[in-house]
Amino acid sequence: MTDAHPPLRSYGRIKSRAIKPRQAVLMETLLPTISLHPEAGAIDPAVLMPGATEVWLEVGFGGGEHMAAQALRRPDVLVLGAEPFLNGVASALRHIDEMKLSNVRLLAGDARSLMAALPDACLTRVYVLFPDPWPKTRHRKRRLVNAENGLEFVRLLKPGGRFRFATDVADYADRALEDLLKTPGLRWLADRADDWRIPPADHATTRYEEKRLGDISPVFYDFERI
Repeated sequence: MTDAHPPLRSYGRIKSRAIKPRQAVLMETLLPTISLHPEAGAIDPAVLMPGATEVWLEVGFGGGEHMAAQALRRPDVLVLGAEPFLNGVASALRHIDEMKLSNVRLLAGDARSLMAALPDACLTRVYVLFPDPWPKTRHRKRRLVNAENGLEFVRLLKPGGRFRFATDVADYADRALEDLLKTPGLRWLADRADDWRIPPADHATTRYEEKRLGDISPVFYDFERI
């Protein structure tokens, strides 16, 4: 039965331009082989990649640059990614194909459905990097990083697991930090300003980040599941 009250959309449009021919082929050939299907029920990461040492999740991977770079660095880790923007999914598939990555699984859709299908304490890292800021006041309730979703991130993370949020929008940075600091089970790892003003050593810069479209320099908030 259809949910009478589906969750508010946390993303905007799902397609902006025609997908390039090569990427269109990958949408037809590669995507079905690595797609996740939360609508079919619970997802067991151990089945997706037996022997994986860790499981990471990137919520809203954009063009896939960061996700692919992390997967390339750690072939022993199962990297899950969710992105509703079809042009972004097509771009990510190109990176996965070119890098010959076998440790990535994708959802072309709302990350919240994937999160709901995952078991408790199954993730070691969660990335939410430069999500849609929904700048208008009436739309801020659609933001992905909020008090409610903070509890879901805590549920999914193992003790000692890391959650990283990055944005270049001042209001989003302030409000998200306030919500995350109040979230039971999370501890902010910053001791000084440089800890959030300077990109972490393991960060991979994205095309969006390079455009500098926000109203502040990017900030990176790293939290630990306690």
